[in-house]
Amino acid sequence: MKIGCPKEIKNNENRVGITPNAAQAYIRAGHEIFIEKGAGLESAIEDNEYIKVGAKILSTAAEVWKNVEMIIKVKEPLESEYNLMQANQLIYTYFHFAANRALLDSCLKQKIIALAYETVQEGCTLPLLKPMSEVAGRMSALMGAFYSGRTFGGRGLLPMGVTGVAPAEVLVLGGGIVGANAARTAAGLGCRVTILDINLARLEYLGETLPVNVNCVYSDLVNLEHYLQTADLVIGAVLIPGAKAPKLVKKSHLKLMKPGTVIVDVAIDQGGCFETSHATTHNNPIFQVDSIIHYCVANMPGAYARTSTFALVNATINYGLILANKGVEKACRENEALKLGLNTYKGVITFKPVAETFNLLDKYKTPESVVN
Repeated sequence: MKIGCPKEIKNNENRVGITPNAAQAYIRAGHEIFIEKGAGLESAIEDNEYIKVGAKILSTAAEVWKNVEMIIKVKEPLESEYNLMQANQLIYTYFHFAANRALLDSCLKQKIIALAYETVQEGCTLPLLKPMSEVAGRMSALMGAFYSGRTFGGRGLLPMGVTGVAPAEVLVLGGGIVGANAARTAAGLGCRVTILDINLARLEYLGETLPVNVNCVYSDLVNLEHYLQTADLVIGAVLIPGAKAPKLVKKSHLKLMKPGTVIVDVAIDQGGCFETSHATTHNNPIFQVDSIIHYCVANMPGAYARTSTFALVNATINYGLILANKGVEKACRENEALKLGLNTYKGVITFKPVAETFNLLDKYKTPESVVN
């Protein structure tokens, strides 16, 4: 199979979809690899590292898209890339369709095959989301600490405190991979952390594994409103796989919070879990609503590109090889995890939560019906 990797063009998206190690693995399996010139530079990967393992370097993104059967990326195609997508082409990347109707419509129009990292599921785990959730979760505590500075409109509170001054109160909404990593990092900084979740079994596990300065509490409206009043930093880490994130914190809740409190909405890729959130970029990461600082960067791991690139590709390579070796139809027939990752197929939606989000059940077909 001919496999291509274009350079990412999203604002400050410094990751790349294929590393030289992965390129070598695909080539050894009998596939051809085409990399856009300079695609890996922001992850400190030189073109000659790809050339050494047998990959071919192409000068432009258009050449890469035009000449391959499978595209491997990091982030969803942007508007300027919509017309580069080829009919029946397999695109293996993060899509987050539930937050982007225009992207969904374009993928349906172009009749591409969308295999979304974020909905590949093994049992109860999301193996291709996990490494970036770890990065984003750990980053969220660091970004929250940074933007707590008074120079950014924050409360001017050093999160870890100092002798004679109490540390910050951090509230984490959601106890999944993002939430657990956010809580662990904030606790490591010395903050007092509360994590809210509705899954009692998960709360029990977190209580046994997280540091002693993390308090695990059942999530309901009373507890949410109580802890919003005391928090100096609130991290949104709620996920419903493939669907839009629930708006847990309403605009009216901001009045409960202390002026200068920082919100970090890690769920922004799926629409965000704060009613007042909208996606921002690394160039312009924050905005204020009612004196509350909002950090809503939609590609947080792009800031730590090399770590994120290698962590992501370590997770995607095995599934990528299955797709390349067997073809998407056979791979999805034989591998339940990949079948759950199939979001669109040649003009129809094949992931029901996406169809339900936009009331497009008339364009939905089961993945089984299109790959058999």
